[in-house]
Amino acid sequence: MEHTDPLRNRAAVLTDIGNIRIEDRGVPDIGPDEVLVRVDAVGVCGSDAHYFRHGRIGQYVVESPLILGHETAGTIVAVGAASGQHRIGDRVAIEPGIPCGRCVECRIGRYNLCPGVVFHATPPVDGTLQQFIAVRADYAFTLPAQMSAEHGALVEPLAVAIWASQKAGIRPGSRVLVTGCGPVGLLAVQAARAFGASHVMATDIDPAKLELARELGADEVVSAPSLSDFVGADFDVHIECSGNLRASRDGIALLGAGGTAVLVGMGDSQGLDVPVSWIQEKELTVTGVFRYANCFPLAIDFIATGKVLVEPLISGRYSLDAASTAIDTAGGPGVFKTLILPNAPVEAAA
Repeated sequence: MEHTDPLRNRAAVLTDIGNIRIEDRGVPDIGPDEVLVRVDAVGVCGSDAHYFRHGRIGQYVVESPLILGHETAGTIVAVGAASGQHRIGDRVAIEPGIPCGRCVECRIGRYNLCPGVVFHATPPVDGTLQQFIAVRADYAFTLPAQMSAEHGALVEPLAVAIWASQKAGIRPGSRVLVTGCGPVGLLAVQAARAFGASHVMATDIDPAKLELARELGADEVVSAPSLSDFVGADFDVHIECSGNLRASRDGIALLGAGGTAVLVGMGDSQGLDVPVSWIQEKELTVTGVFRYANCFPLAIDFIATGKVLVEPLISGRYSLDAASTAIDTAGGPGVFKTLILPNAPVEAAA
């Protein structure tokens, strides 16, 4: 347990809007079906930044101290008696949502829609910005030898992009439009390619994000305000990752007959301003995604085999003590994905 005291479990705790305090929480006990994971890397998600800055996301309100973080990879340091094939020393990516396994949604395979899911860093459930976590063994996915824990932390956001691609039905020859080139949008560009898309256009308002989208496989990159100029583009798929209502409308308008729009970015509660005739006359499908189901193995394979590149997305690395700074970088200029390394030395800042 290099860089750690085995009797301590330091955690970054959100105690109030804009305030994170480092506390000793104690190393958790594990049950027979669990593993104890030393947390090596946690990706900062936009949801972490939203809780940090506003204390809530829609119906989810931080009402008591909360540990943030859910994009996680680490190393197993202890195993329960019934934890299966896991071994001490295995590096694993952690799927952060544990469903009930008994409801209708779980039983038909849509466990991401389980009403009883326990999801890291969704109030009141603590997340992973701590040195050690107890994890149910079947939600700890072993990483191949060539894949680092830092890259393993990006398995979770890639799972979102894969789920969107699967719901969109992307297949060889698909023409795909991705609006919004934040981390998930950039991963969606690459996932579309991995599923066989023949042409991918990406849009954003940030030239730096568009340039990275091009480097990662987009055939065309377009400034978002210009998207409405592409009348008659006839895309098969629109993956909307910005949460912007105009981007949703403009993208849906560019779908061809039988096209599918998948809304990924979390928008506000306003209605979607899309004429019903667009949907009827082209028989369009408009759907959303909420997290993912059964996507971690494929996400790990895509990263391990180089079909999806995640290193170019990593903008900075911070120690646990710098968690406030790291989280507050989210959405900033030139920032794609920030990592927090809970067991790294204090001096391991960006």
